[in-house]
Parts: sequence; structure tokens; C-alpha cells
Amino acid sequence: MDKTNTIQFKKKPIAVLISLTLGFPIPIVTAQEIEEEVETLRLETITVEAQKRKQSMQTVPVSVSAFSGKQLNQAVIKDIFDVAGLVPASSAFQTQNVTNTSFSIRGIGTSSQNFGLDPSVGLYVDGIYRARQSSMVNNLVDIEAVEVLRGPQGTLFGKNTPSGAILIRTVAPSHQAGDNFIEGTIGNYGLVNYSAAASVSAIDNVLAFRLTGFGSQRDGFVSEVNTGDDVLNDRDRWGGRLQALYTPNDDVTLRIIADHAEINEICCAAPVQVSNAQAIGIEGKFGTDSLLSQAPFNATIFDGSDFFDYKVALSFLPESRVEDSGLSAQLDWDINNQFTLVSISAYRSFDSFDNIDSDFTDAHLFGTRNDSQQHSFSQEIRMDYTGDKVTAILGAYYFRQNLDLDYSLYTGEQFNDFFLTGFAQGAFNGLLAGIDALNSASNGLIAPSAPPAPAFSSFDHRAEQKHESYAIFGQIDYQLSDELTLTTGLRYTDESKDLSTIFSENLPDDAAFPSFFSSVGDPNSPASIVPGTLLYGAGLAGNVLTGIQAGTIDITTPSGQAALAALTPFQTLGWGFNPLGAITAGRSNISDTLNDDQITGTLKLSYTPNRDTLIYVSYGTGYKSGGTNTDRITEGFEPIFAAEKSRAFEIGIKKDFPEQDLRINAAVHTTNVDDIQANTFTGTGFNLQNAGDYKTSGLEVELTWLPTDTIEVGVVYARVNAEYDNFMRGNCWIAYTWHTGITDPGQESSDPNAPNPYCNRSGDRPTGEPEDYAMVKVKKDFTISDNIDAYLVAEYSYTGDVVLDGSNDPFAVQESYSLLNVRFFMNFAKYNMDLVFWGRNVLDEEYINHVNFNTPLQEGKFNAYISDPATFGVTLRKRF
Repeated sequence: MDKTNTIQFKKKPIAVLISLTLGFPIPIVTAQEIEEEVETLRLETITVEAQKRKQSMQTVPVSVSAFSGKQLNQAVIKDIFDVAGLVPASSAFQTQNVTNTSFSIRGIGTSSQNFGLDPSVGLYVDGIYRARQSSMVNNLVDIEAVEVLRGPQGTLFGKNTPSGAILIRTVAPSHQAGDNFIEGTIGNYGLVNYSAAASVSAIDNVLAFRLTGFGSQRDGFVSEVNTGDDVLNDRDRWGGRLQALYTPNDDVTLRIIADHAEINEICCAAPVQVSNAQAIGIEGKFGTDSLLSQAPFNATIFDGSDFFDYKVALSFLPESRVEDSGLSAQLDWDINNQFTLVSISAYRSFDSFDNIDSDFTDAHLFGTRNDSQQHSFSQEIRMDYTGDKVTAILGAYYFRQNLDLDYSLYTGEQFNDFFLTGFAQGAFNGLLAGIDALNSASNGLIAPSAPPAPAFSSFDHRAEQKHESYAIFGQIDYQLSDELTLTTGLRYTDESKDLSTIFSENLPDDAAFPSFFSSVGDPNSPASIVPGTLLYGAGLAGNVLTGIQAGTIDITTPSGQAALAALTPFQTLGWGFNPLGAITAGRSNISDTLNDDQITGTLKLSYTPNRDTLIYVSYGTGYKSGGTNTDRITEGFEPIFAAEKSRAFEIGIKKDFPEQDLRINAAVHTTNVDDIQANTFTGTGFNLQNAGDYKTSGLEVELTWLPTDTIEVGVVYARVNAEYDNFMRGNCWIAYTWHTGITDPGQESSDPNAPNPYCNRSGDRPTGEPEDYAMVKVKKDFTISDNIDAYLVAEYSYTGDVVLDGSNDPFAVQESYSLLNVRFFMNFAKYNMDLVFWGRNVLDEEYINHVNFNTPLQEGKFNAYISDPATFGVTLRKRF
């Protein structure tokens, strides 16, 4: 850390900030006030915009972690996943493909498996809301700062921030040299990163431009056994940004940004974690892996013990493509010394395509394809006020979004065999053979049996969602005394969503989709799948067959002809699809509307007894928008789900000890979430619903200490206690029950009005969230020569055990693990150049990346997403 770093404080210490958030950032300390007094310290001053104005992080009554562009560059932080590893109580991970990216803060996150879901963590780049979580996946290049705000941010940042927000600011154009650069990285697995940025002053102090470009390529580290190539989890990304900064006078600033980025990757590998070839606790019980290993499938089977061999077997490689583009303009007009008008306008486009082998084997069973387009326009306009004792923000916000999704589940050439021998376990072989025998004996008078689940069938739907949202917001900071500040804020949001979904079921040769079995029994009950309605229909048909063969039914008579109707379903192409569950069930189209309005707010009291201490108490609310289910769901289930609302209480302290060169920021918090939106895969579809109530509480500590002139120590710790307070209709164990015969205890206390397979998940933990996370960083500075300064950094992190599945299946637990990252940094002052040798997970720790899932239509089997192995590289950065 540079010894010349300084911290600036206001002459009169300003005190405790209590924010009651009305929707506008109300500044408490201006940048000019911060600079009124300078005290030379080695602790770095970090400027944040957590309240939509520039403030020292130590004066903001918000639990926030911030990283400057310099810190990101020196740590070789290249994407948001790297950032999440440095922030307490936060996580970011991918599942299935780059389109399915999830973020969580303080144990509250959102699955990205349904395009109708909005995020729990608000994502903002240069003040622009990013509606699709996957738009944050690409490389972080030419960044001024990244801020992670923990706790509801519903006042200043609006909806979809019930757990927090991530703010990214890019480097703006400038008229001075010094922030231009070119950078290159090479590493193992064929990693090549390159980036550059430069500003050009077109009219001195009036008009400047900045151009930024980057690319990233890397081989995969998971091999597909049939090709023998390490292709999965590769990296192929590029993007660019063009900016203009117009400052015609001291009072007006106009910044225009155009950006475009693309991703085209083979993602994401999910090896077998638990095989169902043979039950672990039941002798003589065999599952689909045993079947698939034999003819005609001859599939490659993994037993789970080889999970970390980084190998999978697929019938085709997954595709994952993203295009993200936008154009924005921000106008800042200083009307006078007290009032500033701010306008931010933006148009964004996000297109994604993914195609995956969703049976996760090299048998040719079935795949899924998503093709989506999202277009949005947003407008924020606000007035900022700065007075002697009061700062305030008053604003309005408009957001419009169109979301179009084309989805298809399609069968492969071996799916019919799989249905008969695997899913139905041979239950219909005798019946079908009997029908075919009758066909032969009657010389074709009686039709033959038909394939129950023919190859090259598809189950498609097109979902269109139109969304409009309006909001007005305000926030006021009132300085009660030199030590006390009260912050209040409110935001009112009104929104509407219109959903139209058209479903189609397409069989080979344009055959009609059968509907017989959906009318027998209750289609909303598991009785509608094997063994149930289908076996009931087979029983009726079997009785008819027996009667014909015994001569008791004469097919030449009217009654005999009527009896033959029992055979008709099994003589109809595709008769096996409806019983497979929602993913292949025929259903009617959906046309629905959601209208909602919400009030969110905040109240904070900040106490500053001296210029080195901030103590604050805050209460805030937030919410995540309700939505419309864009998946194929069982007929009769409600496609609309309600908004998710959070209420959070927090007590925090930010304390500098200048004489000891020590900084401690800590917070304790508790959050209650009503109607939390849960989406969990059951093996035959996603169970999306308002789960009930959810609680999370915990402690966060961030410590920085400079014990000597050349040593820096950093400590991060987070404890998060998160559980469902009330969740009566959750998912049940599937794999564990299949292997052991032990019934999920939650089934006994589930909602008596809800049919199986629901289970009571009250008191259970959420997916992918550790209770404990800690990281220790030690940095040692030294001088190599007069022109070369260097330092060595080691970061050691600990992640507690993680529940990987929403049912809390006993097989779905990732044990605690630890990671070690190291860096050796050299600065060549004479050449204005940095050289960094780096390694991540250098001990090659093996762990599951947050999520596992019940393998589709293969009961008793788990697949899981694999983490990155050890990676190493060297980065060279030249500034000019």
C-alpha cells in the first residue's frame, strides 16, 4: 500500500447517519467537506457511491465492500465471480450455461432457471440497471470501482434489491494521459486475455472520447470421454466500449456510453455425483445407470467416485452464447451550489442461446434448447440538494422491458427404448406384444401398438412478457447535531407484467398429441405418472386383451368394438409422453397479467463521536417483483407468483485506529423475507412457487491492519444463519429415499391440502449458502531496486458446508473446503509497467460449485457442477 495514501475528514466530525430511505440519496458529507482536513495515514481512503453520491466508505451507514480499479488490476480480478470470493456473505455461480448465473447476498438469492424470475441482487453498471443476471458474467475491464452493498436497497435502487446491490463504475474519458493502458495475460489451460483502453481529447477540457476493448480465450478443463478433448468449461469472450464526455462549461457534464460484448462457450460440466446403477442401501435394486450401460444404449457410466476426474460423457456438447449491448446517456447539471439535476437514460439488449444434453449421458435421450431476447429502456431523473444541515434527493424512474423466449425439449433416437425399459421398467411389454399379436392375427384389422415416446418429438413453448414499471423516490439526510445524522427515505413503485405463452407438442409425421391419459385421474397428482394413471389404463387394456384371447369378447359385435377403445391409447403415437410429468405434458396456452405496487423505505441513525468512528442503526425494506412462470407447468397450477418482500435491521460500526493503522468495519443483521420465491428442480420439472417465510441473520467483519511499514493483513468473516421459517410445500428427498427406502420426514408434516410429493421444508437451509466464510490476506512489500517495487500476497479462504439441493437431501451436502490464492507483483516505475505472477486455488482443492440436481427422469441419481481446478498465469500491464 502506498505510504502517501491519505484519509480526508471534515473539520467537524459528522455523526451517526440514520437513513429512512425515501428513494433518493441524501448526501451527508460532500466531497469538498471530506477534503477540508487532511491527515496523513497509511489506511486507504475508499470513495463509494452507495447513496448515489461520492462519499468516503467510512462515512456511509451501509454495509459495503468496495474495490478500486487499481485493486482489481493488481489482484488480477477479471469477472464478478472473482469479486464475490472477496466479499463476506456473498456468492455468484453458474449452472447449466452462462445464461444461468445466480447471485446472492446474506443467504438471499434467486435461481436463474426461469426467465420470469427477477434477481434478488440488483445489478448496476454506470447507474444503469441490468435486468438479466447473466449480463454481468463478462470480463471486468477498465473499471473505476466495484461496490457490493449488503442489505435491502429498495429506496435508492428500487425493486429487485431485497438482499443488496452490486454497483460497477467504468473509467470515464479524460483529457489527461495516465489512465491509458494495454494488458495481456497468459496462463495454464491455454488462457489468453488481452485488453486495452485509451482516452482522446478532441476539444481540450470540452470533449473527450475513450475506447476500451478486451478478449479472453481459454481451453476447457473438463473432457468429454467420447472425443477425448478438454472442451467443457472453456472461455471465449470479447467486448468493447466507446464513450464520449462533453463538458461545455463547469456546470454541465454529458457522458454517453455504447457497449457490446459476446460470449460463446461450452458450458457447463456437471459430472455424476451419485449414481443409481445400484441402490446404496437396498440390495438388488438397480436404476437407470444399470440399464443405460447395456444395449441398445451402451452408455458410459460413472459411479460418482470419479467426480473429480473432470470427465463427462455426452451425446453432444453444450452450446452457450450471449450478446449484450447497450447505449446510455447521463446528464449532470449543477443548477447552483445547492441543486443538481441528474438524468440517466439507457437502452439495453440481451440475447442468449443455449442448447444442452439434458439427460447428461452419452445415450441419445433428450436435450433442451433456449433462445431468448430481452430489450429494455430505462429513464431516471432526479434532483440532488445539498444544504448546511440537509442533503436530499427526489427522483422518478421508468423501466420498460420486453422478454421473448423460445424453449424446446426434444427427444433423441433412443428415448422410446428408454421409456419402455427404464421409466416404465418393462411394465407395458406384455401389453404391447399382445396388441401386435392381435394386429397380426386380424390381418391388420386391429391396429398395432404405437411407440409411446418416439424420437425427434419436441415440446415447445414461446413465452412473451411485457413489463412496465414506474417509481418515485426520495431520501433526506438531516444533521441533528455534529454527531448525529438522521436519514429517511421512501420509494413507491407501480408495475405491470403481461404474459402470453403458447405451448405446442410436436410428434414425428405431425401425429396428433395424445390427451387420453391427461383426462384419467388427477393430472396435478403424481398418480398421473407411472405407476398410476398410465398403469390403470394399461390394466383396462390388458383385460380387453385377455377377453379377446379367451373368446369372451367378440370384436365383431358392437360391444366388442366398444371394448377395443381401451386399446386405442396404446395404438396412438406418443401415448407415453403425458405421464412423464409437466416437462412433456400437453397443456393449454397461458395469457395472464400481474399488477402490483409496493412501498419501500429506510430509516437510519448515524452517530459519529469522532472523525475515526461511525456507528449506525438502520431499518430497511426491499422487494423483488412478482412474475409469470415461463416454464411448461402442469395444467391447473397458477402461472403467477407474488412479489418477495424483505425487512432488515442492522447495527454497524466503522472504526479506524490511526495510531495502530487498523480499520475494523463490522455489522450484525437480521432479515425477514415474506413470500420468498423458490425454484427447485424435481427431476421432471422445476417447482417454482412462493415458498413462504424465510429468515436470515448474521455477522460480518472486515479488518485491515498495517502492523509494519511493509506488511498488510486483511481479514474477512461472515456468519449467515439462513433457513426457511415456513415452507410447507417444498420438494422431497428423491435420491436418498430411492437408495435407502427412508421416507423424507418432511412428508409427514407437509401441507395436508397439497398432494404428494410435497414436503415440509420449514427449518431447512437454502441452496448454495454456507453458514461460515472467512478469508485471511497477508501482503508483504519489498524493494528489488531503485526502480522496482514488489509485493507478495497470499489469500487463504474457508467456506463452511453447503447444502446443494432445495430438498436438503442428505446426499446433497458439500463439506467445508479451503482455497489458497497467491500473487507476486512487481512495478517497474521507469517503464510505468506492472508484472503479476498469480495462482488461484493453488492447492487444487476439489469441491462442488454450489449446486447439484436430480438427474432428469433418472430417479436416484445426482449430477453436480464442478469447480475450477488450480489455475496459474502471468499478467503484464503497461500504462501510458
